[in-house]
Amino acid sequence: MMLFGKEGQEHLQDATIFIAGAGGLGSPVSMYLAVLGVGTLIIADNDRVDQTNLNRQILYRDQDIGRRKAAVAGERLQELNPDITVRAVDATIDQNTVSSLTRDADGIVDALDDFPTRYLLNSAALERGIPLFHGGISGFFGQATTILPGKTPCLRCIIPRPPPAEVFPVAGVTAGFIGMIQVTEVCKYLLCRGDLLAGRLLLWDGMQGRIEEIPVETDPDCEACAGKYTAIS
Repeated sequence: MMLFGKEGQEHLQDATIFIAGAGGLGSPVSMYLAVLGVGTLIIADNDRVDQTNLNRQILYRDQDIGRRKAAVAGERLQELNPDITVRAVDATIDQNTVSSLTRDADGIVDALDDFPTRYLLNSAALERGIPLFHGGISGFFGQATTILPGKTPCLRCIIPRPPPAEVFPVAGVTAGFIGMIQVTEVCKYLLCRGDLLAGRLLLWDGMQGRIEEIPVETDPDCEACAGKYTAIS
């Protein structure tokens, strides 16, 4: 309360954030947003907890193996902060569901690991004029950026074609670090404070202990935005 003041905390309490995925990134993102006091969290995942998840998906414990991630996430987040509303949805994010899942959101957190679905989130954010907080992780490497429709490049401007699908190991600390960055971006956006990672892609190399930023530019021929969308307010 002292950091944000009464008005700032009320802004957080009034906000609704959609978290796409309850895995490596979705775990720290949702937990930090819950304890931050964001009033409504909508989190969607259609998977079950597996033993191989436990090194990085910190929402889950051994006793949760085999359970639906959405159900466990909902319980754990509500335990962390009983004063917020948690809507945990056991659903696949696809063309048929993305609109309804994001309808009430003031922002979307990309906590996924597949680009076709990320592009659906990108389109939903563009159409609704709400920010997309992107994060991606692999091994000891991660990236993050904040996409503001009409003001910044969209995800397809930055990554116009999906990289080849692959299964890759992820260190738990990588998920924690990039998830922390994403939550910081959400917090700054909701409170209208600080400088967002807008038009900048943050790259983290955990093995070398380096963080760098590269500027990203709007693609005038982007098939997703192409300058079609009104600037976010």
